[in-house]
Amino acid sequence: MPSHPRTPLPRLAFGGDYNPEQWPEEVWREDVRLMREAGVTMVSVGVFSWALLEPEPGVHDFGWLDRLLDLLHTHGVRVALATPTVAPPAWFYRAHPEALPVTADGVRYAFGSRGAICHSSTAYRAAAADITTRLGERYGTHPALALWHVHNEYGVPVSACYCDSCAAHFRRWTEAAHGTVDALNEAWGTAFWGQRYTSFEQIDPPRRTPGAVNPAQALDHRRFADATMRENFVSERDILHRLSPGVPVTTNFMTALSQCDTVDYWAWGREVDLVTNDHYLITDGRRTHVNLAMAADLTRSVAGGAPWLLLEHSTSGVNWQPRNPAKAPGEMARNSLAHVARGSEGAMFFQWRQSRRGAEKFHSAMLPHGGTATRIWREVVRLGSDIAALAEIAGTRTEADAAVVWDWQSAWAQGLGGHPTVDHDPVERADAFYEALYDSHLTVDFAHPEADLARYPLAVVPASYLMTEAGGRNLRRYVEGGGTLVVSYFSGIVDEHDAVHPGPVPGALRDVLGLTVEEFSPLLPGRTVRLDGPGGATWTADVWTEAVVPDTARTVWTYADGLTAGHPAVTRNRLGAGTAWYVSTRLGATDLGALLRTVRADAGVPGPAALPRDVEVVRRSGDGGTYLFAVNHTGSEATVPLDASGTELLTDTPLTGHLTVPAGTVRVVRLPPDA
Repeated sequence: MPSHPRTPLPRLAFGGDYNPEQWPEEVWREDVRLMREAGVTMVSVGVFSWALLEPEPGVHDFGWLDRLLDLLHTHGVRVALATPTVAPPAWFYRAHPEALPVTADGVRYAFGSRGAICHSSTAYRAAAADITTRLGERYGTHPALALWHVHNEYGVPVSACYCDSCAAHFRRWTEAAHGTVDALNEAWGTAFWGQRYTSFEQIDPPRRTPGAVNPAQALDHRRFADATMRENFVSERDILHRLSPGVPVTTNFMTALSQCDTVDYWAWGREVDLVTNDHYLITDGRRTHVNLAMAADLTRSVAGGAPWLLLEHSTSGVNWQPRNPAKAPGEMARNSLAHVARGSEGAMFFQWRQSRRGAEKFHSAMLPHGGTATRIWREVVRLGSDIAALAEIAGTRTEADAAVVWDWQSAWAQGLGGHPTVDHDPVERADAFYEALYDSHLTVDFAHPEADLARYPLAVVPASYLMTEAGGRNLRRYVEGGGTLVVSYFSGIVDEHDAVHPGPVPGALRDVLGLTVEEFSPLLPGRTVRLDGPGGATWTADVWTEAVVPDTARTVWTYADGLTAGHPAVTRNRLGAGTAWYVSTRLGATDLGALLRTVRADAGVPGPAALPRDVEVVRRSGDGGTYLFAVNHTGSEATVPLDASGTELLTDTPLTGHLTVPAGTVRVVRLPPDA
């Protein structure tokens, strides 16, 4: 949970990144006229404008931004004003080439992209603080200002730097984290391969070596890189809090597990006043709307359940994938409102007007190259009207049915190498378990392993290789208190320093699962094993098997062939008032779905209403009532049963008994508070 109250926006936001510096000023008046036509309420401004605001060191030009903010305010458009610290000017790098990051191979990146920053650079930190201070002093009380937007997408495209400045900073960080060299040697296990240190001055970042790098050192360096970026965010945030009191400060996250793996968003979520997120569909042939729902649920969870804001997504195709298909008619609105269903206080895009030049000129926008005669523009105008019709949902909270336990630092540790197989992917398992819950029509919260899970009847642990003792104790308390837990293989193995817990695996989860594992037995590519279950049923699994030895756990499914034949494959352990299930292999979608249906019944979670696959029903609730969102991702009309009479907000239609959702559309029903 955040350490301070979340700052809500006064109304739902609709708009996008606005980069007027790419256009002559005569275009600006046309822009604000069209913004009013589209129902735009807020735009992000200045994200990449440092070189214009400070064209020479110490020489500033705020005139164009003054005129822009005044123009937007006159036309009723509020502003998320960015600090442009993601893109220092060319003159800065000419004066301070050491502020460009260095790779583990010792190659220094060049100027000419974005986000090329050594976050340990004192010159960068001073320059970022200066431009932030000047913006705060000039615009901190501007009537158009709704939100401060610090930097842009921390961790993308680069987070870690291996230069000498970072090495010195890393030494200071490790000394603060471990206290003594002896404690560091113990935590990093430096007795292995004779890597023992006698002074912090001997420590370097995990640069390129001829063999494997110490995994504990590499894990700490990822923590260091994340913490260093966060220090810079906090520095800018605190300047803005001082100069612009009462205006919330945020930075745009990228919580989707497919899009940013360098940031521990649990830690970052505690530092922002309003959680915001950027989400883009990864068009790899999978069901993209499931990834969208997962990212939205994850973002809401980082916000502690409070409303958040989708700060960027696309109206249609993007430009940075190998293949960038357009969105189908209606898909933009469906995607946008699916985010709103899962807690977003509106829908923002990158960007307002499509660029003519630069790397993203083929990235879609609210106002395309083709202008107002396009399908995209017509859909944007319609979506603006729909967002306005949902004004009353502002501040309500999404209701969840189950929890998925997730830890970014555990995922980092799993990516360090030296493990039983390269075919195990923690993100794949998180995706698989989430998709199975989604297909059971359950709304999911994500939770850190040490978070309170008591309110969830069902919690799933898909890939928690790194599990602290505190996390293990927390999951045990959850089960003893009556919860139902499902744990996937290769979980509970190491502590926070990537050291295997003492005794048999799965160390931190051994007691709650009621079993031990004698040996991991991963499968070669293309190999599968058969599982035998109740009533003669059979399943097929791949990638991973284990020699499981049950203690108090009961065997539910058994390996029928392979090296682990005869060992339990799926177990169930009663502990206190609850139950812990263990899945020691990788099940495919169909079999994993069947298992979770069994577990759902075990947890006492009511079965879903008779809904078609890919029709999601999500509820937001508050003092004024409950709002049922029905999102139909299929090509056929769907019927959703209603347990109370209500009013559909987008069509202003009274309803009783059921809701009809046309193919590819969204409907939102206001129900009584107790529905």
